[in-house]
Amino acid sequence: MNHSTSSIPFRENAVKALSNSALRGAMRNATETFAIKRADAVAALPLEELREEASELRLHVLNNLSEYVDRFEMNAVRAGAKVHRAKDSEAARGIIASILQDHGIGRVVKSKSMVSEEIHLNDYLQEVGITVVETDLGEYIIQIAGEGPSHIIVPAIHKDRRQVGQLFAEKLGCEYSDDPAVLTGVAKKILREEFLSAKAGISGANFAVAESGSIVLFTNEGNGRMCTSLPPLHIAVLSIEKIIPSLADLPKFIRLLPRSATGQTITSYLSVLTGSRKPGESTGAQEMHIVLLDNGRSELVSGEYREMFKCIRCGACLNACPVYRVVGGHAYGSTYPGPMGIVLTALLEGMERAKSLLDATTLCGACGDVCPVKVPLPRLLRLLRERRVEQGLTPRLEQNAMAGFGRVVEKPFLFHLGQIAGHVFWPAVKKFGPGDAVGRMPRPVSRTFRERFA
Repeated sequence: MNHSTSSIPFRENAVKALSNSALRGAMRNATETFAIKRADAVAALPLEELREEASELRLHVLNNLSEYVDRFEMNAVRAGAKVHRAKDSEAARGIIASILQDHGIGRVVKSKSMVSEEIHLNDYLQEVGITVVETDLGEYIIQIAGEGPSHIIVPAIHKDRRQVGQLFAEKLGCEYSDDPAVLTGVAKKILREEFLSAKAGISGANFAVAESGSIVLFTNEGNGRMCTSLPPLHIAVLSIEKIIPSLADLPKFIRLLPRSATGQTITSYLSVLTGSRKPGESTGAQEMHIVLLDNGRSELVSGEYREMFKCIRCGACLNACPVYRVVGGHAYGSTYPGPMGIVLTALLEGMERAKSLLDATTLCGACGDVCPVKVPLPRLLRLLRERRVEQGLTPRLEQNAMAGFGRVVEKPFLFHLGQIAGHVFWPAVKKFGPGDAVGRMPRPVSRTFRERFA
């Protein structure tokens, strides 16, 4: 876990994001499209039944996590993979770097992996002289832009095609175009050469199957399959809660994950990789390493936030969140944005660092309603807010204001007086109050809710 004590400046980041009209337009278009496509894709499913089954299965795995991790390791080794356990980010980075250095590899292709972002793998490999080439188109775009992902499924969601065209012309020296087909063709030509010359590929995993020791990848571009089958060396890095008991459990997630993520009925490429290449097989890595990252999860799954680790990283909660939809992922200043990101950041990086992120939720419940495995995000967010107050990390002014508001709303007479005072003093508050804070507050309504509907 990262125990940095520097707090994430979410409010400052959010104010900056709200003034970026291009960002807000790209976010609005993308998230609205995903919401419509998701609604269409799940319409024909027995959705609630599938959600309940998937939730129970994920919880069962978490309740028996140690046993499943041991079983996965045993069967992966039996299938020919070399399995490494990493207690934290530093250990995982060191293991991966050592494997590459032992093979004399200075350049590696990589498919999309949020766990590799969690352990800051690219920066570390760069420091030890190993170049990482991202091959997912979205990851490739943000890599050459020098940015991090702003969505766990669609890392370049914050950019429109004109921005990508300008970026490609500037960084790759190609002629400007905002035609997605042309831009994809430019990236494809460059990445094809990287795949063919790569000596090693790094991937994450959507799931790991305990009964067979397999890892499972969902991708839409085929780059994950290229990274894991063309180079002679493949390193997969995944967090331990990704395990499912058997291949028979996989169809539930094949139906739920793509629909929840991008509104697709099925992902374009589904790969199940079991060990290294066997004699007589024509594809697959000749040497496969699997790095199982703990990073505090063994301890956390025994506590009150256990259900967070049911998450299958589909991003549905991000697309549904009214805060994420307007500020984008970079405002969160952490690896994981959106509702699931707030909870994970607080758990993995500490409350001192994540305390401001707890303002990035309206507690409207939309995130919990769309979660395909029923992670109780609104409840977990509320628990973390309570913890923030208990630890004295909420500003004193805010604590006093909320306590005063609580006492006022308990008594209708006082509440009514407050409404009158709000109207009387609002012009003065607007004129003399702190600009940013008052500017964000709505003007008191002229007629109360009770007056309008009496």
